[in-house]
Amino acid sequence: MSVEPAVATDRGAERPPVGWAEARARVYAAGRADAVASVEVPLVEADGLTLAEPLTTLTDLPAFPTSSVDGWAVRGNGPWRVVGRVLAGGTPPPLTEDGTTMEIATGAMLPAGASEVLRIEESTRTADGRVAGTPRTAREWRVPGEEAYAGEELLPAGSPVGPGVVGLAASCGYDRLRVHPAPRAAVLVFGDELLTDGPPQAGRVRDSLGPAVPAWLRRYGATVAPAAVIGPVADTLPAHVAALRQALAGVDLICTTGGTMHGPVDHLHPALAELGAEYVVNTVAVRPGFPMLLARITGPDGRNRYVAGLPGNPQSAIVALVSLVAPLLAGLQGRPAPLLPYVTLAEPVAGRGDYTHLALVRVDPVLGTATPVRHVGSAMLRGLAQADGFAVIEPGSNGEAGTRVPVVPLPLLAGVRS
Repeated sequence: MSVEPAVATDRGAERPPVGWAEARARVYAAGRADAVASVEVPLVEADGLTLAEPLTTLTDLPAFPTSSVDGWAVRGNGPWRVVGRVLAGGTPPPLTEDGTTMEIATGAMLPAGASEVLRIEESTRTADGRVAGTPRTAREWRVPGEEAYAGEELLPAGSPVGPGVVGLAASCGYDRLRVHPAPRAAVLVFGDELLTDGPPQAGRVRDSLGPAVPAWLRRYGATVAPAAVIGPVADTLPAHVAALRQALAGVDLICTTGGTMHGPVDHLHPALAELGAEYVVNTVAVRPGFPMLLARITGPDGRNRYVAGLPGNPQSAIVALVSLVAPLLAGLQGRPAPLLPYVTLAEPVAGRGDYTHLALVRVDPVLGTATPVRHVGSAMLRGLAQADGFAVIEPGSNGEAGTRVPVVPLPLLAGVRS
């Protein structure tokens, strides 16, 4: 994998665009190298974060033999004389004599000396009060280590923490987990032509990315404070530099919207040059959205921060998010590189020559098929709002109906962090 050698300049776009797959690999590697430092957090605060070390068991699971049914823990042959009762949470005395039994609840510790467990619904009582019945041949209790042995790795580092992981860690006895916290992100909106409220009018259009990009970032695991969404920033170089410098102080990633080309009011490239940035990726051979970029800036503390330049056209900006920002955030969280599932095209999708084409599609999860959606121009969001992801049409090819292609899924509500 090659590495972009040049520092940011306002003439960076003259270099050939990077292939889409290579761009994703580059930005993931950059993020992984600069993964957010791990911290220990209380178990109840770990949901949505990422394991920074493997989750191993602190004891056998279960730690002691427990009954899996309500019934009778018996020793020897029946009928059995009742000598006690054990409930969940108690420590029973041992059964020391054949022909004796203790009533036992589901989840209760099996008394030492018990040979079998008889289900309560399959037992009867004799006239003299003893318990009779035939225990099943299958074991009716859980043995220590049945789920895992002490020290066994249950999940590797880099695993996302969800409710299932929180519950598993609690069952192992964890009170705190070492995790990579959520990367902190900011959004800078560029463009004097943008309105922040009301309908478009008088040559000015409504900003759709300022409200939307933070929501996408949260779904990819980042945190975006309300005060970290800034703009529209004035279309001047000093204003761009000042906004970038201010935002860089408190975040790991800045997403900018617009200004990624080299027009008369596109100031992102010269602003990055003034801040001493280095390109990780500068333009990508993908349609729509090719004038995207990712730059790295080393702060006074020696830590790297990242600036993702998203094109101003709304759909192109989201293409840049799924192409560059999603793998970068995976790396910054210490997670594995995103793997793309495959779907079968239900209808043909045109290629884009030497460029990768990311085509908005609806996915049928039952049939595993993808159907292109309408209203997919670079400046449109109607198709995006109805889509499940982007079908990936490789350079130099067309997506014929029946072809298996990768799909970049759009994140749903799961994993949102405030």
